[in-house]
Amino acid sequence: MSHPNFNSLRSRVEQARRSSDPFLLSLISKKTIQAVFGDASAVLDSARIYNTSVTLWVFLSQVMSIDHGCVAAVARLIVHRVASGLSACSAETGAYCIARDKLDEDSMQRLVIQSGREIEASTPGNWRWNGHRVVTADGTTVTMEDTLANQAEYPQQKAQATGCGQPIARMVVMFALGSGVVLQMAMGKYRGKQTGEISLYREIEDCLGKDDVFLADRAYAGWFDMARGMKRGVHVVVRKHHMRSSDFRTGRRLGKDDHIIVLERPDRRPWMSLEEYLSYPKSIEIREIRIRVKTKGFRTREIIVHTSLLDAERYCREELASLYRRRWQAELNLRSLKTVMQMDHLRCKKPHRVRNEVRAHMLAYNLIRQLMVEAALEAEVEPWQLSFKATLSSFVEILPMLCMIKSESDLCAILYACCRSHTVGNRPDRYEPRRKKRRPKNYKLMQKPRRRYKPNEK
Repeated sequence: MSHPNFNSLRSRVEQARRSSDPFLLSLISKKTIQAVFGDASAVLDSARIYNTSVTLWVFLSQVMSIDHGCVAAVARLIVHRVASGLSACSAETGAYCIARDKLDEDSMQRLVIQSGREIEASTPGNWRWNGHRVVTADGTTVTMEDTLANQAEYPQQKAQATGCGQPIARMVVMFALGSGVVLQMAMGKYRGKQTGEISLYREIEDCLGKDDVFLADRAYAGWFDMARGMKRGVHVVVRKHHMRSSDFRTGRRLGKDDHIIVLERPDRRPWMSLEEYLSYPKSIEIREIRIRVKTKGFRTREIIVHTSLLDAERYCREELASLYRRRWQAELNLRSLKTVMQMDHLRCKKPHRVRNEVRAHMLAYNLIRQLMVEAALEAEVEPWQLSFKATLSSFVEILPMLCMIKSESDLCAILYACCRSHTVGNRPDRYEPRRKKRRPKNYKLMQKPRRRYKPNEK
């Protein structure tokens, strides 16, 4: 099914002014939502107020707010309805929560993927690396409310006693390096068979297209994962797997600390069928590069990178080293999702609601990234040079007013200017120790379920 493209913010703000729909129409249109949800939207569209579009808009406003509460989200809808000359809906959150519960999971996933693809497609060619789209991937974990339903699908860690831990899920997210948008994501259990980071990556690796460059850390440097991508025309730039030895005296030498080696096909894995195993080539050619880190205070003194980009003239060693240095951008994108947008702990109490809460965060993240892309284009900079947190704060405070003010002036220029004024420093060599300065409260850890503690027990 083909879907309408995301228009520029200016055209969407003008559309929101002319209608009585919530201001989040300027993020994503009703037409786009109905096209993606299809027949699934009929489940909610029979409701008088919380149809599919309104429910999704309120959901997005909830995950972009500071408190993430349902009460505040419904209150924002009431304010908009009154400002638009409509009657105020009930302040009770029950109707909204019921409507949100019915949002189709597959449609939410498609909406996230579609938004990422279309925003990335709108970026200029000079944001690409040597003409290639670069895609990064990284894994992370999130916790959720401790309910029986969540524990059944996403069990807590084994070391925690029953009633003292929280359900935990693992996820892998794929980002476009140029725009920073989410292109694809997978979510599963934290522990158990076939629940590792690489297993989740294999579920979504099809989003990598021919001539894309896949940039990742050593977790994704397995022989079969590299060979599978190369067979589809994907270029890989990954850190060398820790179980693989290096000898720069062997292979075809391209320069200092730069040579091409042949990696033989390893033995068949237990989870792999014989037919799939035989479909792989007997060997692959990999270019091996050693990057020396001379910055004082860094723990790692050298990094060895494996890549399928064998042309030393087009892809020089220094450019590949600089590209691998940008792999850290995936970590920063996850920080924007988990810390800035508070996705590290999810508040829903049922597994399907939890998954949609994750998708709502990623959709809102993509839409903020779209604003950053448009602001960066006007300022002739790249999106990573703008602050995500400042853009989110400016967006949440300014956009509702822009959509309500009846003015002929270009008020979007004000929002773009606010985004452009908050830049981030280029600090690739800054050392960030994983330490907390602020001391925690002097409370003991919970060692048994809350109900087993006595009222006066410390």
